Amino acid sequence: MTTRTFRIMVRGVFDGLSAEQHAELLARAAEHDVLRAAFTPEGHLSYDLTARAAFTFRFLDSGEAEEDILAASERAEQAARDWLAEHGYGYRNLRSQAEDLSQAPLGKRQRRAANAG
Repeated sequence: MTTRTFRIMVRGVFDGLSAEQHAELLARAAEHDVLRAAFTPEGHLSYDLTARAAFTFRFLDSGEAEEDILAASERAEQAARDWLAEHGYGYRNLRSQAEDLSQAPLGKRQRRAANAG
């Protein structure tokens, strides 16, 4: 069986942040800039508090069957909840969106390479 790669985005909104928490997040904003966003096994957090209180965690996971994407999404949501709780950040509207890269349409270059082979 082949390994499938899943990209999971867990989105939410910071809620009830204290002035100290807000300042802490602003101080670390550069390392969480959306332009540096990446899908990683441990999850990468991005946000822009100057625009709005929304955040996104990007996770990379894998499985062997199409159904494994559900478990991967649950793990990603739990990891996001754990990180937020560990840092004491309130949140709301947590939701996830997952993509199985084996099912993603090929880009123009990938189609050309596949047809050449």
